Amino acid sequence: MSLLFGSEPLQLDLPDAEIVYHPGFFLPDIADDLFKTLRDQTPWQHDKIKVYGQEHFQPRLTALYGNDGKPYTYSNITMQPHPWNLLLQKIKYQVESVAEVSFTTVLLNYYRDGKDSNGWHADDEKELGENPVIASVSLGADRWFHLKHNSLDIKQKILLEHGSLLLMKGTTQHFWKHQIPKTAQPISGRINLTFRVIH
Repeated sequence: MSLLFGSEPLQLDLPDAEIVYHPGFFLPDIADDLFKTLRDQTPWQHDKIKVYGQEHFQPRLTALYGNDGKPYTYSNITMQPHPWNLLLQKIKYQVESVAEVSFTTVLLNYYRDGKDSNGWHADDEKELGENPVIASVSLGADRWFHLKHNSLDIKQKILLEHGSLLLMKGTTQHFWKHQIPKTAQPISGRINLTFRVIH
């Protein structure tokens, strides 16, 4: 049985960006199982980051999986990858069938509640290459995904739903930043899987 629901994709009409949103990429019952399994079986870590010279715990938990032991560095954090497990490989193959990219790495983020967040940033680290393709799977609670252009006064937000896939391609990371902001709403946990290619 296919894991895929097959909803119509939505192309965001934004300058200097190529962003496609696939709602219902995974069937609801499959998405439920994926969330529970990843939440309970992932070796989550809670790293510290420096903000204005002071160390703070990141407002989320993370885990990295990938090929050949290649580390990934962002925000002065260097993560060493775990080897792929069968579940993540299965998700990866489904995502690759749509993205038409062979991903080497996935970064998992666990937002435990509305207080957990991810600040404004671009996925533009050198090891990701010139025009990286980022594939983002969302499981669990719906969260708003904010985008803002670096030089034009343009902002956009989209609700990332349970079981959805967001693809960012082309020059998106050069011209746009994105974030998952905090929310005061009483919401449950969300797991985000961001697939990427480390060169």
